[in-house]
Amino acid sequence: MKAFSAMFKTELKLSLRGMDMVIFAIFMPVVVVVILGAIYGNKPAYDGAEYTFLAQSFGAVSAIAICAAGVMGLPLVISDYRHKKILKRLKVTPASPALLLMVQVAINILYAIVSLIFVYVAAKFLFGYQMTGSWFSFFCSYALVMLSIYSIGMMIGGIAPNTKTAGLLCSVLYFPMLIFSGATLPYEVMPAALQKFADILPLTQGIKLLKVTSLGLSTDNAFVPVVVMVTLAVICIGVSLRFFRWE
Repeated sequence: MKAFSAMFKTELKLSLRGMDMVIFAIFMPVVVVVILGAIYGNKPAYDGAEYTFLAQSFGAVSAIAICAAGVMGLPLVISDYRHKKILKRLKVTPASPALLLMVQVAINILYAIVSLIFVYVAAKFLFGYQMTGSWFSFFCSYALVMLSIYSIGMMIGGIAPNTKTAGLLCSVLYFPMLIFSGATLPYEVMPAALQKFADILPLTQGIKLLKVTSLGLSTDNAFVPVVVMVTLAVICIGVSLRFFRWE
C-alpha cells in the first residue's frame, strides 16, 4: 500500500505538470457540454420527447473524459516510460506490472470523476439540467465504462513495443470512438450503416448504458452493453498482465 501511495503521488504530480490530461480529460468535456447547451438549450431531443437534447447527451459527454484518459493518456504514459528505459529500471525493484498499471488507472479515474463533477455543474447551473434517472445506477454504469475503456489502455500500454506503435493504436481507437460512439455526434442522428459501425466500438455500448441510467429509462436492453464491457475488461486486463513488456 505504501508503494502504491508513493508512486501515485509522484505520477499525479508529473501528470498535472504536463497539463495534457487536464485539458483533454477535464476541460474538453466541459467545453462540449457548454457548446451543446448553447446551441440546443432545453429543446426536446426529438419531436415529442420527454427529455431535452442536453439531458440525452449528458451521459455521452461524461464519457469523453473516460475515452481521453483511458485510450490516450494511460497507454501513452506507460509506453513513454518503456521508451525512456524507466520500466527497465523498475523491473529490478519490487514493483509489479499490476502495481504500475493500477497507479495509472487510479490517476485517470481521478480525472474522470473530476470531469464528471465539472460537466454536471456546468450543465446544471448554466442550462438547468436535472438528472431524471438514479444517481446510483449512473455511477455504477460510469464505473463499468471506466473499467472497460481503461482495460484497453492497460493492454495497449502493457504490450506496445514502442511509443510509435502505442500512439498509432491509441489514435486508431480514440478518434473513431470520440466521433462515432455518440460522445460528440449523437448516435440517433447517424445513418443506419454508420450506427452498425458504431455498435462495434466499446464506448458506444457504454454510452448507451449511461444514457439509459441518466434518463431513468428501462434497463431491459442493458444486458448486451454490460456483457460486452465486462468481457472486454476481463480479456484486456488478462492480456496486459500476462504479456506486459518491461523493455
